[in-house]
Amino acid sequence: MNQKPKLWTKDFLIVSSANFFLFLTFYVLMVTLTIYTMDNFHASQAQAGLASSIFVLGAVLVRPIAGKKIDQIGRRKMLLGSLILFLLSSIFYFLVDSLSLLLIDRLVHGISFGLATTATGTIAADIIPNERRGEGTGYFAMSTNLAMAFGPFVGLLITQHFSYSIIFYAASLFAAFSLIASTFMHVPEGEKERVAQQKGFKIGDYFEKRALPISIFIGFAGFTYSSILSYLTSFAKELNLMDAASFFFVVFAIFLLVSRPFTGRMFDVKGENAVIYPSLLLFAVGMVILSQSHHGITLLIAGALIGVGYGTFQSSCQAISIKEAPANRMGLATSTYFTMYDFGIGVGPFLLGFLIPFTGFQGLFIGMSILSFVLIAIYYLAHGKKASARKKMQIEERFPA
Repeated sequence: MNQKPKLWTKDFLIVSSANFFLFLTFYVLMVTLTIYTMDNFHASQAQAGLASSIFVLGAVLVRPIAGKKIDQIGRRKMLLGSLILFLLSSIFYFLVDSLSLLLIDRLVHGISFGLATTATGTIAADIIPNERRGEGTGYFAMSTNLAMAFGPFVGLLITQHFSYSIIFYAASLFAAFSLIASTFMHVPEGEKERVAQQKGFKIGDYFEKRALPISIFIGFAGFTYSSILSYLTSFAKELNLMDAASFFFVVFAIFLLVSRPFTGRMFDVKGENAVIYPSLLLFAVGMVILSQSHHGITLLIAGALIGVGYGTFQSSCQAISIKEAPANRMGLATSTYFTMYDFGIGVGPFLLGFLIPFTGFQGLFIGMSILSFVLIAIYYLAHGKKASARKKMQIEERFPA
């Protein structure tokens, strides 16, 4: 009986922990910076939105370069260097005394975040055994999903009960945890002889074309999900469901945790379509229920369905982006995936903000629930059709007529 290669190694646990604290910092600040900017600098909603989204812009701009340069610079150097910059940027919030200085710090913070998360994603992809790619990527992506769930919860809890300075103490502490943990990790480096082939200024040097279709899909999915990140609180406040809304992301995380052991293994055994189509349907149904919520229990049911659905297909798509790329371009595939994902998450709140005066919050979520069903068709065109044909071919080869 063949023994499965080990997944839960010391290095896998460390890189997942470092990634968790990176994204926890991101989400804690994501849900609080808009209010902080308006309260402390008397900024308009547009200026406050810019203070929030410029972080994502910094990450999007640097990711393609990070993906190209990571094996030339060295994965460990890029990881530790970016984490030091990430920590310094977190501490610098204490010194910010003007809107312009805040925008500069947010941009630098976003750049360091883009570099660091490209490094953690590439390192994790190299550590995970090929035979457990879907399962391993799913568990690694869960570090992002959990931060996505607990970050907004922690951020909103702090703003309700403490001063803004506590938010920056928390961000600095989380950034320090990520840096300290990473110093104890053995980082597998890329093959230097292959790096030389990536020199030049072609578009293929900055984006992995095999990962682009699934990355474009996840960009649309991120755009849809950004409506929850940015406007769930306002929607819940309008419905007097703030108590339930504060636990939305906790329920999201619990149901994602419970489902993860099954969905990751199913990805490896039955293939990506067997996991992604059902999870997309769960996400779409959850969005419909969210848009029609008038009671706390309904809102939490939506959180459970969205947690299983979105968390599952998001991590599965990350596994696909890595699986499609050659081994020497894993860093580029990772950066391509997150560039598109960050773009969708970042541009969503800005564009959707123009719709709210016409649709209201409920109308916005009805529109997003329709778009969530459209995602099923987008996935089919981006990857599902190809995966189905590949699976059919494998079956025919195994059981010839």
